[in-house]
Amino acid sequence: MKVLHIDNNHPILEQGLKKLGCLNDEDFSSSKEEIEAKIHLYDGIVIRSRFKIDKEFLDKATQLKFIARVGAGVESIDVAHAKKKGVRLISTPEGNRNAVGEHALGMLLSLFNKLKQADEQIRQGKWLREANRGLELDGKTIGLIGYGNMGKSFAKKLRGFDVEVLCYDIKENIGDANCRQTTLTEIQEKADVLSIHTPLNELSDKMINRDLISLFKKPFYLINTARGSAVVTNHLVEGIERGKILGACLDVLEYEKTSFENLFENKNLPAAFEYLIHSDQVLLSPHIAGWTVESKEKLAQTCVEKIASLFFDIHTKPVVNKNSLNPKVTGIGGVFFKTKDLEKTKKWYQKHLGFQMDSQGSTFWWKNIHNQNATTQWSPFKEESNYFEPSKKDFMFNYRVANLEHLLADLRKEGVVILGNSESFSYGKFAWILDLDGNKIELWEPNDEHFEDLTERLY
Repeated sequence: MKVLHIDNNHPILEQGLKKLGCLNDEDFSSSKEEIEAKIHLYDGIVIRSRFKIDKEFLDKATQLKFIARVGAGVESIDVAHAKKKGVRLISTPEGNRNAVGEHALGMLLSLFNKLKQADEQIRQGKWLREANRGLELDGKTIGLIGYGNMGKSFAKKLRGFDVEVLCYDIKENIGDANCRQTTLTEIQEKADVLSIHTPLNELSDKMINRDLISLFKKPFYLINTARGSAVVTNHLVEGIERGKILGACLDVLEYEKTSFENLFENKNLPAAFEYLIHSDQVLLSPHIAGWTVESKEKLAQTCVEKIASLFFDIHTKPVVNKNSLNPKVTGIGGVFFKTKDLEKTKKWYQKHLGFQMDSQGSTFWWKNIHNQNATTQWSPFKEESNYFEPSKKDFMFNYRVANLEHLLADLRKEGVVILGNSESFSYGKFAWILDLDGNKIELWEPNDEHFEDLTERLY
C-alpha cells in the first residue's frame, strides 16, 4: 500500500506504517494542484489541515482507499463524496482528547483565579491582592454541549471537584458516571460554566449566539476548545458587556483559517477581537488545546492502529472459523428478557444501576475492533410477549454477525433451524434461529453507516 503524507507528524506514524509494509512518500510543500496531479498513484493519504480535500481532488484519487486525518474532525474533507467513492475516513480524536480535557480545565482555573492578570501586574511592580481575589469551582454547575471524546475527557477531569456536570447532546443515552445527560433547557437554568465540545457542522455553526445566550437564567462563563465557528464573537462581546457572560476561555476563534496556522492575513483586526485581546475577562490560546508533546505521539499511534485494523491482519481481526470464508458472530447485540412489570423493572435498573432508558430499554455504546461505534441493547419485555416464541424461555439473546446472508447459507447447510424470513431495517438485517435447547436466537448484521452517521458529528 502506497501512502502520501501531506503534513508533518510524529515519526512514529511513518515508522508504524512502514512496519505494516506501506511505502511512504512525503510532500509537505507542493501546492494542492501539484499533489492532485499525482494523487492517482496512492492508496492512502495522511493529512492534518493543510488544505481541503474536495470532490475534484477525490475524483483524481482513483486508487485511494483511505484518508487519515491526524486530528479530531473531518470537516476539511468532502465526506459524502468520499463515502460514495468507497474511501474510508479515519480521524483520531482518541489521541488528543486527554490534552483537550486538561487544557479546558487549566484555562478555567486560570480565569477563575485571575492568574494571567496577576502575573502581568507583578511583572509591572504591582502587588494587588484584593483586586485578584479568585473564585472556586466547588459547588458550581458545569454544562457541556457535545459529549463525545472531548466532552467526556473534560468531565473526567472535573471528577476531583465538588461540581455538578451536565451534558446536552443530539445523541441519546450517552451520559455516564462523570456526567448526567439532560436537556439544553436545564443547562440554561443551572449552568455557571458552559463548555463547548461539538464538531464543525450545520448544527454547531454560530450555535452560541445572542438568542441562546439570552436564555441562560444566570450569568455564566464560556469555554470553547472545539471550533471557533460555534461562537458568534460579536454576540459574545455583547454578552460580556451586559454582564450576561462573566468571562470566556477561548482556544479557538471564529476568525481562524481552515489550516488553523494563521489567524489574519492583514493587520485589520475585527473590533470584537480587539475587545477580546484587551479584556481581563477573557483568556485566549492559539488552538493548542490538543497540542501537547504527548498528544502528538498518541495521535500518530492511534492513526497507525486504525489503519492496521482496517487494512492489515495483525491481531486486529476476529478469529474466523477455518471451515468458513466469513466471520460469524462478532459480539453480543442485545439481551432480552420478560418481566412481570415492565415499567417498574425499567425504573429499578435506572435507579439502582444507572441505566439510561428509552422506549426500547437501554443502549450501551462501545467500539468494535475497527474502532467503529457499536451498540448492545438491553430490553425487558412484557410477560405476555410472544416475541421469543417458539422458545418457551423467558429470555433471548441477540448476536452481532459480520455477514448475515453468508452465515444463513452456512447454517442451512449445517441443518440449523431457521425461523421465518430475514428482515431489513435502517439499522441492519435480522434473522432468527433455534439452538439445541430450543432457545430462540436473534442474528443481527448492523448497518455500520447508520451508526457512523449518528456519531461522526460528535468528533
